[in-house]
Amino acid sequence: QVHLVESGGGTVQPGDSLTLSCTASERTFSSYAMGWFRQAPGKERDFVAGISRSGSSTYYADSVKGRFTISRDNAKKAVYLQMNSLKPEDTAVYYCATRLTGVSTIRGEYDYWGQGTQVTVSS
Repeated sequence: QVHLVESGGGTVQPGDSLTLSCTASERTFSSYAMGWFRQAPGKERDFVAGISRSGSSTYYADSVKGRFTISRDNAKKAVYLQMNSLKPEDTAVYYCATRLTGVSTIRGEYDYWGQGTQVTVSS
């Protein structure tokens, strides 16, 4: 069982930046690929970004490419999502998730999830 805790959400204005963090309980954190997903009200939970176990490979949804950056610190058992140039359509609950094999963009292929953190972008 891997316990994930997200933090860093909040309410910001369009164009602002925000960094989300996700910390894991698992001692072998470096064995897990990590992903960030988001779910807006009434919508599906969609892939946002993913990072390989070593951090050498990253993947992004087209909607956030160039604005968001995923990174990880295996020593701290943490993964981060730096979000720049935020837009109202980025408003959602953001979840981190983990799986033992490589990064996937498919929600159902992740094994463990955090409780989510709300990000609201509004003027």
